[in-house]
Formats: sequence, structure tokens, C-alpha cells
Amino acid sequence: MPVRRLLTVPVTLVLALAPAAACSRAEPVPLDAPTTGAAGSATEPAPRVLAVSVDGLRPDVVERLGAEGTPVLHRLLAEGAGTLNARTARERTETLPGHTTEVTGRRVDAGRGGHGVTWNEHRGGTTVQGAAGGPVRSVLSEVRRSGGGSALFVGKQKLSLLRRSWPRAVDRFVLESDPRRVVARARRDLARHERAFTFVHLASPDTAGHDHGFGSAAYRDAVREADRLVGRLVARVESTPRLASSVRVVLTSDHGGTGTRHDDALLLVNHTVPFVVWGPGVSAGDLYDLNPDYRDPGDARPGYRRARQPVRNGDLANLSLDLLGLPAVPGSQMNHEQDLDVTAP
Repeated sequence: MPVRRLLTVPVTLVLALAPAAACSRAEPVPLDAPTTGAAGSATEPAPRVLAVSVDGLRPDVVERLGAEGTPVLHRLLAEGAGTLNARTARERTETLPGHTTEVTGRRVDAGRGGHGVTWNEHRGGTTVQGAAGGPVRSVLSEVRRSGGGSALFVGKQKLSLLRRSWPRAVDRFVLESDPRRVVARARRDLARHERAFTFVHLASPDTAGHDHGFGSAAYRDAVREADRLVGRLVARVESTPRLASSVRVVLTSDHGGTGTRHDDALLLVNHTVPFVVWGPGVSAGDLYDLNPDYRDPGDARPGYRRARQPVRNGDLANLSLDLLGLPAVPGSQMNHEQDLDVTAP
């Protein structure tokens, strides 16, 4: 697949893993236990999703580093369905609002049906439901309603909002400041447990951007490290037969950045992110070419009323559910029809 100019592309990665047979919250399914797929086969693993969100990942930097500097991301783009010109929610380009959009499929503005999370710092006791002023469901709640399990591996305390908002839907929550430890624990969990949905957050590019500048040498090094860590997740999937045959990857990002900030949602470099899907059955190609009902925004910042929307990081929630064979999140606004196609008919 040709790689588009990253100057207009955002990134979030979601790996679709096959959901295992129902199991207790406390005990993992034994590794030798048979799983049941959608057709009821005792040998075919059920679909599972692994979503990876690389915090503050600028598509143009990925492009400039090339296949030599970011070989894993370029491999996923070449072998999977992806774009470097996806968009964030229109209202905010910050970590907490962005990740809430990713798991709910909602815009930010609560007055227009959004999730209402407008702050970007840790606030103990807050919930998405409290921010929205009413019930809000998510990919986590819908996986739980189907009998599947979910795990969150994050690098920032503020993302504990997601566990507080859907506590019964999160079987395991891991907070680690070191992204290498985040990935190590996620790798072990993937091998030992049969969870339908696993979400991994890699914070290092955003941290380097705030400390040294987005686009600085330190930031580029952090993007290279994030690429290596994504590679470790992919290697675990590929080296484990039951995962290799069932896991799909969806990768994206919450925002870009310029200087040492990313809060100005009007700036192209802040609201452009990548979105890549990779795994068994995923078609190789540009997401806009594969989905003529979506429109490549070029350098624009489209609103939500356009009939043909850009691919957005908030498509992650309902794409993940679609890959798991589950209906869309009730109340969601992005990819609610689950018409973002990534697999051949």
C-alpha cells in the first residue's frame, strides 16, 4: 500500500484478538482449553482485538523516519488497511478526551451527544457518565455484555478514568510509567488469558514531545522506541499460533503536536493521526480507497455533519466490535453503522 504524506495523517493501532469462551473474572482460561468461534467450532479461536494507541504520534514524523526508522509501522501500513491522514475528534486534541473518544465512539461536546470529557488531568472520582450527564456505553461495556473480557494497559494515571467509568467491564487494569513494562505485561497477558479486547497505551512520544518538542531528536527517538514496542506486541501475536490465527491489530493515536503542545485543535499537525488495521483477513490498501463512503480530508478539518466523514480515531470502538462480531456501541456517533470496511467480502 502506498504510504500517504504524514503531514495530514493521525495514528491509533487496534489489534483484533479472538474473544475466548466465557471465563471467570479471576481465572484465566487454560492455554490448552478449546475455544469456540462464531460458528461454534471447538478448534477455531474466536476473534479478539488488541487496540494500541500511541500517544502523540505524528504521521509526518513516521513518514520522515521511513521504513528504516519505523519498520513495524511501515510493515503494518504495507500489509494492512491504513491511512496516515485520519482525524481526531474535532473539538479537542488532548490525551484524555481523545482516548475517551476512542473507546466510546463519541465526539466531545456533551450538549451534542458527546462524552463530555473536556479536562486533561487526573481527577479522582470522576466518570465519563458524570461528564456526559447521563449513561455512556463503550467498547468495554459491550464486550462485557457479550460475555467477553477486557484489559487496559496504560502509561498515564489520568486514563484510570476509563476503569472508573466501566469498572465491571475491565478485568485487568495495569498502570506503568515505563512503556517497556506496559508492553511486557501486556505480552504476558495476551499469552496467558483469553480476553476479547486488549487496549495498550504507549505514552513515550507524548512525554518526549512535551519535554523536548514534537519533532525534536528526542521525540524522534521516542517514536522509534514506540515502533520497537509495537513490534514486540506483533511478535507475541505471530509467535503464538492461536493468536496469529485470530488477532487483528488496530493502531491509532489521540493527537499530534507542535512545539511542546498539542491543545490547539485548529492546527493540522495536532488533529491528524494514523489509523491502521492489520491481521488475518484484513485487506491490504489505503483505507480511503477501500471505503469510498469515507472521504480523505486532505488538509481540512471536517465537521460531523458531512455525509462522507474522514476516518477518525473514534472509529476504533465500533470497528473493534465489528471485528469481534458484535453490534455498535449504543449512543455512539463514529462508525455507528460499522461501515468502515477492512476485510475482503
